[in-house]
Amino acid sequence: MYFKRIYDSDLAQASYIVGCQKNGTAIVIDPARNAQQYVTLAQQEGLIITHVTETHIHADYLSGARELAEQTGAALLLSAEGSPDWSYTFDHEALHDGDSIALGNITLKVLHTPGHTPEHLSFLITDGARGDQPSILLTGDFVFVGDLGRPDLLDEAAGGVDTRFEGAKQMFASLRGKFLTLPDFVQVWPGHGSGSACGKALGAVESTTVGYERALSWWSPLVQSGDESAFVDELLSGQPDAPAYFGRMKMQNKAGPALLGTPEPLGPLSPAQVQQAIAGGARVLDTRSREDFQQGALPGSIHLPAGKTFETWAGWLLDPKQDYVLVAGDAERAEALHQRLWMVGVDHVAGFIASFGSLKLESQAAVPVDQIPSLQSAYILDVRAKSEYAAGHLPEAHQLHAGRLMAHLDELPRDKQMVVHCQSGARSAAAVSLLRAEGFDNVTELAGGYEAWARQSEPVG
Repeated sequence: MYFKRIYDSDLAQASYIVGCQKNGTAIVIDPARNAQQYVTLAQQEGLIITHVTETHIHADYLSGARELAEQTGAALLLSAEGSPDWSYTFDHEALHDGDSIALGNITLKVLHTPGHTPEHLSFLITDGARGDQPSILLTGDFVFVGDLGRPDLLDEAAGGVDTRFEGAKQMFASLRGKFLTLPDFVQVWPGHGSGSACGKALGAVESTTVGYERALSWWSPLVQSGDESAFVDELLSGQPDAPAYFGRMKMQNKAGPALLGTPEPLGPLSPAQVQQAIAGGARVLDTRSREDFQQGALPGSIHLPAGKTFETWAGWLLDPKQDYVLVAGDAERAEALHQRLWMVGVDHVAGFIASFGSLKLESQAAVPVDQIPSLQSAYILDVRAKSEYAAGHLPEAHQLHAGRLMAHLDELPRDKQMVVHCQSGARSAAAVSLLRAEGFDNVTELAGGYEAWARQSEPVG
């Protein structure tokens, strides 16, 4: 059996290739939108991708299942379980609980494991060349290392009303009736790792086993004892803020993401072409470091540094209908960032800026706390998470997670000074750039964020 995990560290997302080396066929589970990477890996191993599937309708990234099936001609197999409200609406072959997918000596048994979402599937893999016992369970967002998939995303991001309670009960039943019935030796390979917003305390290691989770997970004693009420309370408590873009991802993945085909490589734009693009409605996406951006940037630029969370921030702050120009330095970097933007459905990139040349830059510097005398009369916007705000905040501060700014712009004042901060300054730099791009000319960024203020003031808890 060929088994390969492909991991996107930005979104903490894992996809898998499983193949039978005897007959040269393979299946890809939970692919990302950059389909070529799976084709290349399969070719290197002498495999042909004959099947594509995914565990559920994803919320945190735009699925590549439809794209990969289109490019390879593979059969697209998707869940037919769950509620009618959350069923795929594009062409595919249906998968039901108990179905099997055969690839030579390899068999993937389909398990309906609702909880995170109503339609969620897991795949139990048996390598017939080694015996008739299953060896691997691909759990998607069902069971993580040390945690479980959150059941509240339909409420938090997709317009559901109190679906979290039913989801938590379904998770309890899935663990009790499916997961804990498996042998201890079965390896568990989840769809996400540490850093994902699809759970609250995901482990940093790649995989676990049924036995390890049975013995040491927080939820196992509650499930094994049958204490559903305590399980539901614990599962729902302390879940992190769900980024607002999750709702858009759910709807696009349900309807079928737009097919990319073979996009043209991005080209460099001259200063005149940049000005023309801006005049036509494009926005500049500045991917340089915070220090470089604050020293000088094109007016109206949105700042998303090209770091480990670039895709996440792009999902949070960018409008997928908007055209963008990347500040990227060179063609290789620009193309890599372009492909990362695909993950959250930001497809319209006109080109990149290699050099500012004659373009006029403006300072984006933050202001030290001791230089903002009107802080007490300003509208203080805290763009940290709710948990950070609860642990301590500025007096009269208004909390709004940076990932929810786009959905709440009409609630923010345009007629008074607005001072924006996060914990240390990284998130607020991006948030302030978005507000300025949206026409807020009253925005000041607090240098050093909450930490700088707390060093000389008394926090409010």
